[in-house]
Amino acid sequence: MIDILIIGSGGAGLTAGLEAKEKGAKVLIVGKGYVTSSQTSMAQGGINSALGNITEDSINAHIEDTLKSAHGLANIDMVEKMCNNAPKTIEWLDKIGVPFDRVEEGKIAQRQLGGASSKRACYAQDYTGLKILHTLYDNCLKNGMEIVEEHFLLNLVVEKGVVLGATFLDIASGEVKQILAKKTIIATGGYGAIYKNYTTNANASTGDGIASVLRAGGRVSNMEFVQFHPTALKHSSVLISESARGEGGYLVNSKGERFTDELLPRDIVARAIYSQIKSGEDVFLDLKHFGEEKLLKLMPQEVHLCKIYEDINPALELIPIKPVAHYTMGGIEVNSNLEVDGLKNCYAVGECSNAKIHGANRLGGNSLLEIIALGQFVGEEASKDLDKISIKETNTQLKKDMEFIESLFEEYPFSQNFYQIENNLGEKFYKYAGIVRDNNSLNNLLNKIRVIKASIDNMGITDKSKEHNSNLVNFLEFLNILDIGEIVVESALIRDESRGGHYKEAYPSEDKIYKANSIFWIEDSIIKSKFQKV
Repeated sequence: MIDILIIGSGGAGLTAGLEAKEKGAKVLIVGKGYVTSSQTSMAQGGINSALGNITEDSINAHIEDTLKSAHGLANIDMVEKMCNNAPKTIEWLDKIGVPFDRVEEGKIAQRQLGGASSKRACYAQDYTGLKILHTLYDNCLKNGMEIVEEHFLLNLVVEKGVVLGATFLDIASGEVKQILAKKTIIATGGYGAIYKNYTTNANASTGDGIASVLRAGGRVSNMEFVQFHPTALKHSSVLISESARGEGGYLVNSKGERFTDELLPRDIVARAIYSQIKSGEDVFLDLKHFGEEKLLKLMPQEVHLCKIYEDINPALELIPIKPVAHYTMGGIEVNSNLEVDGLKNCYAVGECSNAKIHGANRLGGNSLLEIIALGQFVGEEASKDLDKISIKETNTQLKKDMEFIESLFEEYPFSQNFYQIENNLGEKFYKYAGIVRDNNSLNNLLNKIRVIKASIDNMGITDKSKEHNSNLVNFLEFLNILDIGEIVVESALIRDESRGGHYKEAYPSEDKIYKANSIFWIEDSIIKSKFQKV
């Protein structure tokens, strides 16, 4: 019997697995794709910790910066837990082999990111997330961690509010499988892919774990809060790291004018860029003053990406940019132990989880810190009292999911192409549930989503092969996008204020009555909601 099933093989899942195995638990990690394709590998700028290696800093300053960026929606205890553990987190990463950049005296190098009061982000060039992920993966392999790849999460197995494991589509074989465990940790990442073609996230960031919790009777919160990264390449939405501004890059418009403080929090900078674009200006990131040698030393990936996707040399030319969806602050509602609200023996960690750390706007450099610091924490928590749990065999959910998947292979002349609908929906999300929002547009988008959901029987898969059927996986992801997207829009509609990543022109200020978390759940197939005061 597996003690702990970890769903998701990114930084949070691997860290939780290493910690749980260290505590003696039998662990299985299951991922939708390959470990090295995790979204963690896309994080570039750095991981926060108040080490004070470059400039004077303190843990209290880190806490204050995080709370300020969260706009009143963070849980102080959770923020303190993460920030206080940050130095030990960096020490652990350093110990297991993460190749951080160093200053001359051998200390870990640090750079300043937006919203930070000092140079706090530890980095490995502009490949920080990638190098952390690869190091975690190396340690998992070294420690004999069992990892299963290419398994798409279908549903949690739940009996009387207790999670017993989950069902999966084995992508390679096309078979539906069930994995039971004493405890389950969900670490499936965020839902940025609802903004398809307008996000730095991979297409696989479809909120699968969040959707599964909703279907199982759990709750989600603060789904309206989506962070838009100020600097993505204009034509591809590929991320250009905040480190580019942290190291001294400028934002300029078509006239060559700098129009904002580049190191303000991301929500403010993204809106400043949006305003320029809306007024007819193009916006650029200017790194020319760095010189090619410095750029290649500090940000080799950015130079490479600019050459591939924009056919420019950033040492000589301006980089055309736009803000796009980057990080989702909302997620699965959890308590202070990261246990899922309403579901026993189930935890959630990382971007899929709302641990009340980022609130309305995440501080740059805190996402990597969260997945490692809280990954260790949840791995330890889930390892407790395993000897008191016994699992009985069940196949009720498995049969349902087998029947559902089989039904998708039935021959039917589908009249609507869900890929076209998904692309169109991504553009609508960017325009109407994006950087600046208004209720009329949000209502129109909500109606569009509901029309699509009502027409789902007219869509399906055309590839009827069982093995490696990407058409099937994409359709299942599309179903999750619709469920997640509907709640994102409903969440945005009921919050008539502007706070962090959520901005409404008609309500441009924060309102104290909305200093609360928006909670959503499904009851008798109906979406329910409430505000819960912080």
